[in-house]
Amino acid sequence: MEQTSDIVAARKEKVRELREVGVDPYPNDFCVTHSIGDIAVRVNDPGFIPESLPAGISLAGRVMAVNRFGKSCFIRFKDRSGQLQAYIRHDKVGEDAYALFKKMDIGDFIGITGEMFQTKTGEWTLLADKISLLSKSLRPLPEKFHGLKDPEKRYRQRYLDLIMNPEVRDIFIKRSRLIQVIRDFLLKRDFLEVETPMMQTIPGGAEARPFKTHHNALDMDLYLRIAPELYLKRLVTGGFERVFEINRNFRNEGISTQHNPEFTMLEFYQAYADYEDFMALTEEMFQAAALAVTGSVDVVYQENTISFQSPWRKMTMHEALETIGGIDPAAIHHREGLLEAAASAGMIFENQGELNAMGPGKILTKLFDALVEPRLIQPTFITGYPVEVSPLSRRSRIDPNLTDRFELFIAGREIANGFSELNDPEDQRDRFCQQLEKRAAGDDESHMMDEDYIRALEYGMPPAAGEGIGIDRLAMLLTDAASIRDVILFPHMKPTEKG
Repeated sequence: MEQTSDIVAARKEKVRELREVGVDPYPNDFCVTHSIGDIAVRVNDPGFIPESLPAGISLAGRVMAVNRFGKSCFIRFKDRSGQLQAYIRHDKVGEDAYALFKKMDIGDFIGITGEMFQTKTGEWTLLADKISLLSKSLRPLPEKFHGLKDPEKRYRQRYLDLIMNPEVRDIFIKRSRLIQVIRDFLLKRDFLEVETPMMQTIPGGAEARPFKTHHNALDMDLYLRIAPELYLKRLVTGGFERVFEINRNFRNEGISTQHNPEFTMLEFYQAYADYEDFMALTEEMFQAAALAVTGSVDVVYQENTISFQSPWRKMTMHEALETIGGIDPAAIHHREGLLEAAASAGMIFENQGELNAMGPGKILTKLFDALVEPRLIQPTFITGYPVEVSPLSRRSRIDPNLTDRFELFIAGREIANGFSELNDPEDQRDRFCQQLEKRAAGDDESHMMDEDYIRALEYGMPPAAGEGIGIDRLAMLLTDAASIRDVILFPHMKPTEKG
């Protein structure tokens, strides 16, 4: 720490000296003509002719390495598109410019104008005619050979992580590509991209604890949305038959390798479709995403090869609990048997009020989460969810205690949730009332009553299907990231004394 302070002090002194001689250490007048990547593509072309490049190429970037030889110097600098070597000679750039260059450090931004040539080793290098300091770095970058490895520091100082670790930069480029592919996929299928409120008077669309805030001018409490679902379905009611939103959601929950309080979801809805249509659409979407991001439908994730090739496995929740979870079929159909199975599995319910509010459907899904979900490595659709845990889903015509709903699991975690939408306003009101009873019994993640949403359904919503996909978790799969923090640029962190 003391060494860093000394370096910062020395660099601040250089800034002072530069200003004394009339040099602005932070100018904004350098004109860039090419990116490093542009030049790299051209010089690496087998048919490249040096004379084909325009005279006076101007490149800019951050200095990453310096190798001085008396009155000449090789440096490596990088921009968004790559890294390049430059050669700076005292007799070429002039005494004043070379004196300025000597005050530059690793981490500084530099602008160079010159011509490309090949060194004796065959490396294409920019021979500088002119050099300009564009931004003085006051803090030293991490030492080259050790880099920045501490996850805590990487997440807190993502800017430094991106500078030092090219593989991290690549993850976020792939994430951006993933979102673009999904957007294009839906737009080509006549979906309309929309925006819905982030601050809502009634948080709905998921079972989760919301963040609460207050609007001073209106003197009213508002909640950061936990999902955009109920607003998107209002739009389906209003005649937008295919809509989607790539949105930020906020849930006041714990932080883990799979959870961040602020995260990105895709939600999309289509009139005159059902949950089976959306399972097929999801397979197609994920295959397109995998191909675009990784070049293959077979993706290696944490030493497992995940195949997105169709067809994907489909199982009901009951089948999965029996065949994968090892639950006695006789225990599945009553609460007492499920509680005994939970006890045998070592599950502990610390919140007695929440346990009292659980019916057999909720206990069933808790058992599934513990015994089955971690074992679903290859893409698997689980169907047959109980009505109790699916308050917005259409009832199954085969079994009214179940719903036409699926969840998609890959690599032992939920990636997507979709269902045929409940558009019966009376049934929906009854489901909300049941949720209110659960809230009163201690389950503070249960849904609230939303009278305006009921009113919208009373005007008539067409039969439809809807789905939500966790963009962060999908990005984890396609970039082989072990933690959700690795695919979120600025994940939430517990504050330190230094801030």
